[in-house]
Amino acid sequence: MSGLIRFKLSFMMFLEFFIWGAWFVTLGTFLGKNLNAEGTVVANIFNTQSYGAIIAPFIVGLIADRYFNAERILGVLHLLGAGLMYMMYKSGTAGEFFPYVLGYMILFMPTLALVNSISFRQLSNPEKQFSGIRIWGTIGWIVAGLAISYVFVWDSADAIQGGMLRNTFLMASVVSVVLGIYSFTLPATPPMKAGNTGSSVSDILGLDALNLLKDKNFLVFFVSSILICIPLAFYYQFANTFLVDIQMANPTAKMTLGQASEVLFLLALPLFFKRFGFKNTILVAMLAWALRYLLFAYGNAGDLTFMLLLGIALHGVCYDFFFVAGQIYTDAKAGEKYKSAAQGLISLATYGVGMMIGFWAAGLISDSYAAIKDADIALFWEKVWIIPAGIAFAVMVLFFLFFKNEKVESK
Repeated sequence: MSGLIRFKLSFMMFLEFFIWGAWFVTLGTFLGKNLNAEGTVVANIFNTQSYGAIIAPFIVGLIADRYFNAERILGVLHLLGAGLMYMMYKSGTAGEFFPYVLGYMILFMPTLALVNSISFRQLSNPEKQFSGIRIWGTIGWIVAGLAISYVFVWDSADAIQGGMLRNTFLMASVVSVVLGIYSFTLPATPPMKAGNTGSSVSDILGLDALNLLKDKNFLVFFVSSILICIPLAFYYQFANTFLVDIQMANPTAKMTLGQASEVLFLLALPLFFKRFGFKNTILVAMLAWALRYLLFAYGNAGDLTFMLLLGIALHGVCYDFFFVAGQIYTDAKAGEKYKSAAQGLISLATYGVGMMIGFWAAGLISDSYAAIKDADIALFWEKVWIIPAGIAFAVMVLFFLFFKNEKVESK
């Protein structure tokens, strides 16, 4: 792979995740503070990510894999997305905001698969080369968070009250235009299945991999993947709002500690996986989820700030030790016939079904404690965070009891 191709792919990843990090992290805060949205309304808006994840395989499987170059579809989706993002910036109510974010997520979620597809098609040794490309996506997310807090200061209490947080959508819109145009300069990535119209819906959605559920261990892992995404949704929906409410300075920038830890624990994962095995790796991840929410429940922005920072930093363990380890496990269990289908099925179950349940539950719980929020904001968040901590711990116990230890070879 030439240096120019490496640069193009790395910059593509940087822009892709800069766009996502530029608005999604502070979305819950914007909806609650600027659009006065209630918990269930916020949950419905966050659930557009799940709708997009469910629809994404159709866009990639029916269009990108058969009719048009992936880089051209990427460009078109981001240009259309830029327009919807601008309308989100202009929206004055949650009701007005919803159709635009729904349309945007339906367009954006397929781009996550497209940037991977474009990259893999250019790599001679993806196992060794892809991480060096993908890490620039994490850097892009971090830069977006740092820009919001330290360059533009849009997430300070005064700026939020003045409505400045809506500028995150404008920033994402501008960068979406840049990536949309830039996409047409990326290496040509023609459809892999041009002229093939014989695939069924089950092929596209990865439903053929349902055969793997006959394996008891894989079934336990599959169900656990759905369940652990319920507490995960609490983090995405509430973390930034929580830090703003308890008056932590530069909350969005501090949340980038989670992405920095992703890089570190991704490097540590192969060693931990090899030394302690798949089951223990997953159990550590689940324990980290429970511990993170307990730290959030009992920490504060004063003398216990370190607890909040540690909770954020645990994101690397939570994400890498579960999701990346899970991808390795799925790849090993699926075999050649079901590799792609199995990964697609797990994505559909987690980002589609699991996160959808999680966002919905988070919204209901938030609304149920609304009276406490008005009287004691610290007590409100303590009660909210205890629930996902309990869910994560319960999932860990179930996984420990029903998943039988087995040797898994990383491929």
